[in-house]
Amino acid sequence: MRKLIAAINVTLDGVCDHTAVDADEELHDHYTKLIQNAGLLLYGRVTFQLMEYWKTVLAHPTGTPSMDEFAVAMDRVPKLVFSRTLKEPNWHSARIAAKSLEQEVRELKMEEGRDIFACSPSMIQQLTDLRLVDEYQLCVHPVIAGRGKLLFEHSNPNRLLLELIETRHLSSGAMVLTYIPR
Repeated sequence: MRKLIAAINVTLDGVCDHTAVDADEELHDHYTKLIQNAGLLLYGRVTFQLMEYWKTVLAHPTGTPSMDEFAVAMDRVPKLVFSRTLKEPNWHSARIAAKSLEQEVRELKMEEGRDIFACSPSMIQQLTDLRLVDEYQLCVHPVIAGRGKLLFEHSNPNRLLLELIETRHLSSGAMVLTYIPR
């Protein structure tokens, strides 16, 4: 059985906006390793379209190893996009989900293989509400954004208790906090 891991960057005040945090070499390396070990990445349309930026880095490398390696990892791993409006994903390693989020994820978790990563706020919120997340890997950055999309802003109000199982300090001051539901 595969594990579903929610992995995302957030600010200290819970904002998950890529413009609110600084992605340095160490952060890119961290996510490259995660993605290289992933069996599948789950995205909503908005985050998926933001991630298409990495196709341009793949086509025109930056010369910064951490960014270029992240682009290669992003290109290789399969991606499943949940969208009502996107008809073609325009990325060879991506496909549009044919079933509901709950049905797709329940079936995918039953398969053998590498872990599944939910990588966008909308996916993480919905999967949390469905109680399908097995592990949360939150990279909390030492930034107070003050405004922006909160990770659990529209989540079901039912309380979910978590247990901290691992911490990792990054040189930027960010911390990767790994939790599992109790």
